[in-house]
Amino acid sequence: MSPLEIILFIILGALLGWLGGLFGIGGGLIAISILGIAFGMDQQHAQGTSLVMVVPTVLIGLYHYWRRGGMDARVIALMALTAGAMTYFFARLAVALPSTPLRRAFAVFLIVLALYYAWRGYSETRGGESRKSVKPMLPWPFTGLIGLTGGALSGLFTVGGAVFSVPALTLLFGYAQTVAQGMGLALVLPSLLFGLVVYGGAGDIRWPVGLALAAGSVLTVSWGVSLAHRLPEAALKYGFSVVLLLTAGLLWLRA
Repeated sequence: MSPLEIILFIILGALLGWLGGLFGIGGGLIAISILGIAFGMDQQHAQGTSLVMVVPTVLIGLYHYWRRGGMDARVIALMALTAGAMTYFFARLAVALPSTPLRRAFAVFLIVLALYYAWRGYSETRGGESRKSVKPMLPWPFTGLIGLTGGALSGLFTVGGAVFSVPALTLLFGYAQTVAQGMGLALVLPSLLFGLVVYGGAGDIRWPVGLALAAGSVLTVSWGVSLAHRLPEAALKYGFSVVLLLTAGLLWLRA
């Protein structure tokens, strides 16, 4: 890469790292779409390259979310184990199969999640709903199912585990938005490591690009986490909804 390209990817990584810290998604959702549309990467290379950026972003974000408290170590361990077990199999499947139908299905999934978050934000704003009043609908061992589903999504798309786990943890288990975002990062960490092994072994990672993105992302992810804890939960939900809709649109156009 030229020096100008390196600077461009570092700046892009800084933006994605900030968004990843703010919404607890690691930034990979948007990175995959941008790498495909703006830089001409096929889906497998875009997914594999984004992993290089997301790993340090997730580690830093997880550390800052953990420091702020509220995260359940039992749930984190269970989701990480179940997610890791699923990721390897589905990642092997992803590098071998045409991904256009899967990508479009994932775009539809993101749209559904975006509508859900917009509705939750509207409900909390209008009705003054308090997160403290939300009671868990399921006992904590059922979070293993979140790990299994999140691991499958992470294997297929290298992203999606946190996107799926955050609304599931808030709706079904009564966790606050910021706590769910932190635990969502814990879920995807082992999935990312397995993904690096599979995509790297298949030659689907452009390391110079991924490393430049990572260098930018580590500079800003802590700022995103800090802002997430200062914003009202309704604002986080609205913002997350917008990010999901934009990402779904980019994925559909890329498909």
